[in-house]
Amino acid sequence: MAEALAVSFAELAVVLRGGAYSSGSGDADPLRRVADGFLDGLAEISRLEAKSAALKVWLAAGYSAAAEALAGPADSPQDHTGQEMAVVAEVACALTVSERSAGALLSEAHALTASLPLTFSALRAGTISWQHARIMVDETTNLDPTGAQALEAHFLDPHVVNPARGPAGELIPGRFRHKARTWRERHHPVSIERRHTRCAADRRVEYSPDRDGMAWLSAYLPADQAAGIWDRTTTAARALQGPHEDRTLSQLRADTVATWLLTNNSAGGATDGVPGGTVDVPGETVGMTGTAGVTGGSGATGTAVGGGVPSPRAQVLITVPVMALLGLTDEPAMLDGYGPIPPSMARHLIADGAESFHRVLVDPRDGAPLEIGRTSYRLTKAQRQWLRLRDGKCPFPGCSNYSLDNEADHLLAWAHGGTTGISNLGQPCHKHHRLKHTSAWKPTTATKNEPPGWISPTGRHYASEHPDWEPPTLPAPETTGALCTTPP
Repeated sequence: MAEALAVSFAELAVVLRGGAYSSGSGDADPLRRVADGFLDGLAEISRLEAKSAALKVWLAAGYSAAAEALAGPADSPQDHTGQEMAVVAEVACALTVSERSAGALLSEAHALTASLPLTFSALRAGTISWQHARIMVDETTNLDPTGAQALEAHFLDPHVVNPARGPAGELIPGRFRHKARTWRERHHPVSIERRHTRCAADRRVEYSPDRDGMAWLSAYLPADQAAGIWDRTTTAARALQGPHEDRTLSQLRADTVATWLLTNNSAGGATDGVPGGTVDVPGETVGMTGTAGVTGGSGATGTAVGGGVPSPRAQVLITVPVMALLGLTDEPAMLDGYGPIPPSMARHLIADGAESFHRVLVDPRDGAPLEIGRTSYRLTKAQRQWLRLRDGKCPFPGCSNYSLDNEADHLLAWAHGGTTGISNLGQPCHKHHRLKHTSAWKPTTATKNEPPGWISPTGRHYASEHPDWEPPTLPAPETTGALCTTPP
């Protein structure tokens, strides 16, 4: 491995000499060649960092195994613990890190070399980063070997059945964690209902003092309650924005929450109070999909396992497989801005606040949305729903801004002959919408089922993240029998 790393360093030197430090007298634009050389160098350095991390993992795992062999079998559990502590302390001193960091490295090294061969190989090849490898270790924790191998194969084996769309290494770590967590929730051997019921018992609020007279206040809540609080807070904060308001949106959120909690405008009160007045947060039509799904408005209550606390009225997009909606399967629903939620939570969100419904058909082969019904058809609203189902978030690579905060945009401007069809529409967040109009960054074309990519000012193409649709789960025949009647 050390030899391979040395070769990579030599390749990087060639890149830098050939690109950044050669004026290229025959090149029409030598400055462009220099800029491209530096970008190529940055990309190569990123691959070298991954390969270096793989070498570090290999060395750590090797030392741990050698130290265990040298120590011999432990005579008691106490001796075994002492041997582990000695190894951790040795590695910590050698790397000049804390024993906690050294212990984490040894644990991750063992998982990668013993249980996650595809991840370790990708790290050695430099196709994923160290952050990606750590996320894979984290998301496979507590899975049985078969489940861990399936999760790893989904993202790193292109020949597996229904592989992830796009290489894992092209996702920023935060987005990769979201997709890995989503897949894990869908395929976990224990149903999400049981896991949610168990974890909801740990809900709590935590307080942590910080510097400069500040402190952190955080809450661990069921996802529907947390998402509802966040969306309601954002809506109330935006209502306060205006030409005479100099506070940022983040400051307005903080002030709004503090006002709600410290005055009569409490979370469970009858008014949606905000500093200086009240705000009515109307329900908005939202999407739910299945083999024949429905769409409903939000403003629902929480589940019983969350203590019976209602989620405030808010804009929420949920995608629910129809069989799960009917209670025939346990496959998760999807809550926009969060990820998989128990189907019982989705049923509560629908039953306790949905104001209107639209049919959403999905492809039973892969779960991709096919058609939005025309029951209450208005072109702009239907197209907006389709964009939210197609993209899930801002399509700019690495951006995690979710649908409700994004802005519909013509990829080819209307003034230049662009249509208002789905294939010519995107939904970038405000930041990347502004980037499109104030720089040389330009979106590529889209399709009904794929969001647009982006072309940078240097001419490089960056693909957008594509949702990993999956075919819905069908209930067992004995379960569906109650839904059918046969003629005598």
